[in-house]
Amino acid sequence: MTLAGLFSSSSVSPSPLGRWLKPAVGAALTLATASAFAQTQMKIATVVWIGYGPFYVADALDLYKKQKLKVSLQVFSDPALIPAAIASGAVDGGMLTYDQVVGQVAGGKAMKVVMPIDYSNGGDAIVADGSISKVTDFKGKKVGYNPLSPSDFLLSYALKTVNLSEKDINPVSMTPEAVPAAMASGALPIGVTYEPSLSQVLGQGGGKKFKVVFSSKDAPGLIADVLVFDDKVIKAKPTEITGIMKAYLDGLAYMKAKPDDAAKIIGKFMGVSAKEAKEQMSGVYNIPLAEMPKAFVKAKETTSYYASGEIIGQLLVAKGQIKTAPATEATFDASLVKALAK
Repeated sequence: MTLAGLFSSSSVSPSPLGRWLKPAVGAALTLATASAFAQTQMKIATVVWIGYGPFYVADALDLYKKQKLKVSLQVFSDPALIPAAIASGAVDGGMLTYDQVVGQVAGGKAMKVVMPIDYSNGGDAIVADGSISKVTDFKGKKVGYNPLSPSDFLLSYALKTVNLSEKDINPVSMTPEAVPAAMASGALPIGVTYEPSLSQVLGQGGGKKFKVVFSSKDAPGLIADVLVFDDKVIKAKPTEITGIMKAYLDGLAYMKAKPDDAAKIIGKFMGVSAKEAKEQMSGVYNIPLAEMPKAFVKAKETTSYYASGEIIGQLLVAKGQIKTAPATEATFDASLVKALAK
């Protein structure tokens, strides 16, 4: 099957499960409508994740229209397929986690972040039963998590903070969605997952059976979602990409001005209730325009790509996924954000 055949342009109800699902690929959801003037059509790859809420709002309300754009969101169930779709030109760009970008650039791909979208702020977490109180207690214990995913990076970073590694635990490969049942059965004392599965774990036993030991709040910016394009597309379509970014900002403004209406829109896209969408929103931080330039500036905080990129690069090298970490400057193009922020 060709890359173009991996997704459909038909409208379906997307899966509510999140960023790192195992099914092949979800169908595309296109809510943009025709306009009275000529529109440039753009295809953007995405997955179902609460941090992409502003894009879902922009899609539902056709906030791209005033930018003279017709944008169709191509919904993938597995984000690992998105880089290949971008590289082939099957889509114009996509939403990825920053660690994916680091890996792609290390492999010779000319993909660059043009805009930071959000970072997990508690929406990803390591949860454990009552016998575990701190990360050092993980030694020798079974830990369930999805390899080569944001959960993997969060766990690796947590272990590193206490001078432990994967060699010190008993890793159990499983999807984030499988963690709640595995922990409920008593077969797994520690699990790494994210919303909505995180709330499912914490809600067991009247909320007293399991607790968060380490979360993305402890490393803000480490699990970051970004808008990515191939360098050739950035150079060829800067106006169109800027229009997509403006629509994102309009979607974010709508979320702040009409939170209840926005929650309904986002919940419908994700296949969850408006209430659940609101609850999940508390676990991510969508980055406003005023703060976006900071991501491209050298700093020690993990909200800077220089800091988070160094950590991610080291982890990828240690895991044998890449041979050498790329220069941070090769992973982004800050020009469009800087122009918007002026």
